[in-house]
Amino acid sequence: MLSVLRGAPPHIHMPKSKRVPIVNTTTAAAAKRSPTTLASTVYDCLRTDILAGELKPGHKLRIEFLGKRYGTGHIPLREALNRLSSDGLVERRDQRGFLVAAVSAADLRELTKTRCLVEGAALAESIAARSAAWEEGIVIAFHRLSRTPRSTSRAQYKANPAWEPLHRDFHRSLIAACGSRWLLNFCMQLADQSYRYQQLAFKQVFPLRNDTDGHRAIMQAAIDGDTQKAVRLLQAHVRFTADTILKNGDALDALPSEAGRRTAARKATRRK
Repeated sequence: MLSVLRGAPPHIHMPKSKRVPIVNTTTAAAAKRSPTTLASTVYDCLRTDILAGELKPGHKLRIEFLGKRYGTGHIPLREALNRLSSDGLVERRDQRGFLVAAVSAADLRELTKTRCLVEGAALAESIAARSAAWEEGIVIAFHRLSRTPRSTSRAQYKANPAWEPLHRDFHRSLIAACGSRWLLNFCMQLADQSYRYQQLAFKQVFPLRNDTDGHRAIMQAAIDGDTQKAVRLLQAHVRFTADTILKNGDALDALPSEAGRRTAARKATRRK
């Protein structure tokens, strides 16, 4: 799946039994001097866990639970949750606090349509402003990505933590010359949402395709300056992953949806 921005936290997670709180004596002392740094660290950890599917859609993000999970206090947690709410990864509900954002087939379709439009425009702008340095960046990023398997297992999907950062680097390199930080930032938000769907559903519907050939084709068209072909291939790349998930209804049906969460809430109210 298409992802576009470098700098996302690595998707590497320790088993819960071995999870180490992010705040130790040293970081706690530093936090007194720099609370903003601590809030950013909490934000990165929460964001990574949501994107990787460790915190499922609809999961209620209680401050007490998060404080124990990440070993930190209420203030940096609330700041991180507010930032994630702005990113669209967390929902804030009156009287109910924070929840991990819900997923649905309709949302995935809308997300995919928007990504195709926005990232297609960013790629077209990059090709129009292309340079030797831009082309070299794409070739280097592709080389690194092509040498790294997406899954650590051929039999079933087991995310390779080294693959996604390289995938982001490659797609980021394609649109790096678009000339708009606003466009790049919007692409980042869309890519994060798409990556979350991928991680949530791919264990059931991991597509056994040759990603390297698809990436090579996009790279070649971009370097050749064939804007129409490059954009068409990029959009097909984005749609393929979404269509793979949507064609297998079980992949999304097994996840908590907005409607499902409301039903569960009504049942809980009746039991009271």
